[in-house]
Amino acid sequence: MKKSPLLDVDAILDDRGTRIIVCCGAGGVGKTTTAAALGLRAAERGRHAVVLTVDPARRLAQSMGLTELDNTPRLVHQVGEGQLFAMMLDMKRTFDEIIEAHADPQRARQILSNPFYQSLSSSFSGTQEYMAMEKLGQLRRSDEWDLIIVDTPPSRSALDFLDAPERLGRFLDGRFIRLLTAPAKAGGRSAFRLFNAGFGLVAGAMTKLLGAQVLKDLQTFVSALDAVFGGFRQRAEATYRLLQAPGTAFVVVAAPERDAMREASYFVERLAEERMPLAGLVVNRVHKSAASTLSAARSAAAAEDLDARGEHELTAAVLRLHTGRMQLAAREHREQEHFVSAHPTVPVVQVRAMTEDVHDLAGLRRIGESLAGA
Repeated sequence: MKKSPLLDVDAILDDRGTRIIVCCGAGGVGKTTTAAALGLRAAERGRHAVVLTVDPARRLAQSMGLTELDNTPRLVHQVGEGQLFAMMLDMKRTFDEIIEAHADPQRARQILSNPFYQSLSSSFSGTQEYMAMEKLGQLRRSDEWDLIIVDTPPSRSALDFLDAPERLGRFLDGRFIRLLTAPAKAGGRSAFRLFNAGFGLVAGAMTKLLGAQVLKDLQTFVSALDAVFGGFRQRAEATYRLLQAPGTAFVVVAAPERDAMREASYFVERLAEERMPLAGLVVNRVHKSAASTLSAARSAAAAEDLDARGEHELTAAVLRLHTGRMQLAAREHREQEHFVSAHPTVPVVQVRAMTEDVHDLAGLRRIGESLAGA
């Protein structure tokens, strides 16, 4: 395989100028474990780190020996001056906190109890990614941690959170929303009559389709957009600029499989387009053999020979297992070659496949050592 630069994880963790690490990649490649392992290693090297996960599988909590994580950072591990905190994004709770922080108590209660808001805060497309941006911005502004590690959503497009400000902007600027907010923006009874004249053409049909109460809930909710939601886009754009700053490092995580490596190429190219600072690629769960000098072909031939002679059945079985392992390693090697050929300057580090799932700090520590090339 062509040689790529080595991703020096410890250099990134030891650089006090690095304040944010974003782990991204396809679903199921080990982003959550990688983020947790980076956080633990950073803490054990003296950093005051917090890991923010938006993974609903809750594997981060399990690997850290906790029963659960929530929207509040919890202390997981402390060694000397280093500390590791962890939290799981609660999308709706984060949305509620924003409402409570940017509205007077009466208006906040009105919005929080609004059925349309409850639906939006729980299921609107892009809300999870947008709330991840909000929470990241909150953590950074609090300045309580000198390193924030973000585990991105497990989705086909794990960079959706980069699009969240624009998606929210399209929603807030949409013709339907502008129509509903027109009276509040225009002001005055004459303006309200003009609004009614234009809106009356569709109000009857909408009332039949949605029901009078639903339409009223929607209008009540939208009327609060300017007062409460005005800063959403600005904060998201500020966080977006923060992600482009030199103090941020994106780490793409992939498994040595065709689809995952293709996704890794997509992420690398997208990050370049967005001018996001890429640290490098982590190739996770790489299979190797201690007996790598024994090729798959020789191993298979030896097993066939023993089978033909009816001798040493156990040895033949071990040889066949080795054959499969070497063939798997060869396939993984080819997939990584494709990536390196396309992106020869991207630093890469391999993490060997573990014999068992990571479920405690000791397992995370071993992953961290492997990330650092130990």
